[in-house]
Amino acid sequence: MLGGYLGKILRVDLTKGEFKDTFYDEDTLRKYLGGSGLGARILYDETGPETDPLGPDNLLIFLTGPIEGTKMPNAGRYEVITRSPLTGSYGEANSGGKWGVRLKKAGYDGLIFTGISPKPVYLNINNGTPELLDASDLWGKDAYEADVILRERHGRRTCTCGIGVAGELCSRLACIMNDGEDGRTAGRCGVGAVMGSKRLKAISVDGNIDTPVVKEKEFNESVKKWAPIIMNNMEAMREGGTSCAIPFIEEIGDIPVKNWAEGSFNVESISTPVMNASFLAGRYSCANCSIRCGRVVEIKEGPYKCEKSAGPEYETIALFGPNCMIDDLGAICHANELCNRYGLDTIGAANAVSFAMEAYERGLLTEEQLGCKARFGNAEDMITILKKMAFREDFCALLADGTRIAAEELGGISSEFAVQQRGMEFPAHDPRYADSIGLQYAVSPRGACHLSANCHGEEYGGMYGGYGFGEPIKLKNHSAEKKPEMNFELENIMCLCDSMTCCKFLLGGIGDSTCELFLFWLNCITGWDLDKEELIKIGERIFNLKRMYLVRDGQSRKDDKLPPRMRKRRMTGGSADNIPDIDGMLDRYYELRGWDEFGIPTKETLARLDLLDTL
Repeated sequence: MLGGYLGKILRVDLTKGEFKDTFYDEDTLRKYLGGSGLGARILYDETGPETDPLGPDNLLIFLTGPIEGTKMPNAGRYEVITRSPLTGSYGEANSGGKWGVRLKKAGYDGLIFTGISPKPVYLNINNGTPELLDASDLWGKDAYEADVILRERHGRRTCTCGIGVAGELCSRLACIMNDGEDGRTAGRCGVGAVMGSKRLKAISVDGNIDTPVVKEKEFNESVKKWAPIIMNNMEAMREGGTSCAIPFIEEIGDIPVKNWAEGSFNVESISTPVMNASFLAGRYSCANCSIRCGRVVEIKEGPYKCEKSAGPEYETIALFGPNCMIDDLGAICHANELCNRYGLDTIGAANAVSFAMEAYERGLLTEEQLGCKARFGNAEDMITILKKMAFREDFCALLADGTRIAAEELGGISSEFAVQQRGMEFPAHDPRYADSIGLQYAVSPRGACHLSANCHGEEYGGMYGGYGFGEPIKLKNHSAEKKPEMNFELENIMCLCDSMTCCKFLLGGIGDSTCELFLFWLNCITGWDLDKEELIKIGERIFNLKRMYLVRDGQSRKDDKLPPRMRKRRMTGGSADNIPDIDGMLDRYYELRGWDEFGIPTKETLARLDLLDTL
C-alpha cells in the first residue's frame, strides 16, 4: 500500500461538463511528491508557449501533497498551478487554511480544470462524488458572500474556495480565496483570473475519507513529541502574527516606503502593540497548525467599521502602509478586507496603488484618467482606487492587470518605477537590504517571490543554519558573499515544502532537525525509503523543471534581473548604500545549479536529475 495518496486526481472538462479520474504512477510521485512539483510536471507536459493563459487550453490545477490529511504539523496547505496571465509563463500560488485538507477528505488528491464553461458553474464534491452546478446566482457575489451561500446549501462542514468580482472580470491580479472570512488566499500570478476565464466561481468540498499512513504508530508518536516543541519555538509568531517584527524590519531598511523610493517611515501606529490593543479580536490557524499566526480583526467605529474578519499579514500592512505612506491601521485593515472580498492579491494590488500614486505625483496620471485623486498618504484615495480596480473602471482597469501592463500603457518614465520582476509585483522585502533577496527575485520561476528561497529570515538572524540539509553559513547583510550557496540550498528546500504542501514556518519551528524529520515523516506516511540525497535531489529536480518551463518560453539570463529602481535608486534608511550585485552572484549561482552562462540547465544537469528524457 502506498500511503499519503488517495489514488485519484479529478479532471474536469468545463466545456463539456465531463469528469475523469486520473492518477500518476508511484515513480512520478516519488520524483515530484505533489503540490507544485507534480503540478509543474503536469503543466510542462500539457501547456506551452502557444497556450493562452485565459484560453480554454490552459490548465487550472489544484494539488495537495502526501502529508495533507495526516497529523503532520502545519500540513494545511494546497497549491494552484497554471500558466500565469500576469507573467505569461509559469505560475503558481499557495494557500493555507482548511480547504486543502477538506479536498483530501472529499476523496481527491487534486483537481485539474480544462476548457471554458458556457455559463457560470461551481464544483461540489462530497465523499468522492463530484457535480458541476449552476453558479448564476453566485456570479457577482463577493468571495465571502459566496462562501456563506455554499455552506448554507451544502452543510456547515463544507469548505470552499472561489473568486470575487476581480476574478470574474479576469483581473491579472485576481486571487483565489478559501475558508470564507478566515481570508486564506492563493494570491499570486493571477490564478483567480484563470478561474474567472473558465467561468468557475467556486469549489466546495466535504467528506470523511482518511489519508492512509503506512507506519501510523511511529508517525503519531513523533508528531506528538514535536508539536509542542514547534509551538514553543514559534511563540513570537503566534503572539504577533507575521507582522510581529515591523519596527525591526523598518529599522534595518527592509520595508518598502513610497513606492520603494525611500527607506524610512514611522511605523509605530501600524505595529503589533497597536494591532493587539485596538483591532485584534481573536486568532485562528490553518489545519494541523502548531503556530496559529492568523489574526482576526474588528473595527468597532469610524469610517472603516467592520465586523470580525481576517486581519492583514505583514506584506499587506507594509505595502498598503509605508509603501503608500499610510499610517492608519484601520484603513489598512479595510483595504485588506476589500481585497479579500473582491478577490485581489494584496501584494499586487498595493503595489499598483503606490505606482498610481507616484504617477499621479509626477503628473503622468491625472484625476480625469483615474476617476479619482491618487495622493500618497491619503487613505481615502487608496480605498477608492482599490474599488475601481476591482470593477475595472477608468485607468484602474489597467492597474488591475499589474504595474507592468499599466506602465506599458502609460509610457514615459513610468516603467522606471514599476517595481516588478517577470511581470509580478514585489513582496514587501527589499533587495537593497540583503543581496540574497535580490538574487531570489531575479531567478524565481514565478516572478518576484519572497518565498522562493525565503531568505529574508536567515538574513535577519545573520546565519543560515542549514536545517540539516547543508552546513551553516554566517551572513553579512550588505554583501553577496555566500548568498548564491545559501539560496541554492534554500530554493531546493522550499520546493520540497511546496510539493509536500507544508507551511514554511515549520522550518523555524524544527530548525536543525528539519531534514531528518521530513525524511522520517514522509517515509512513515508513504512507506518509501527516501534518504537525504534523494530528498535533496527531489527539490533540485522540481526547481530545474520550473526553470525549463521558462527556458522553453524564451527566458534566460537576460530576464534574471531587477527593475530599474532596485538597480539605480538609492534609499534613505537602514540599507541606503547597498545595491545588490546580481550579475556577480548569477555567475556563481549558475555554477552551483549546473546551468550554462545564459542560465540554461546543461544536458548533464538534466540527466543527473532524471529530467533530460522528459523535456
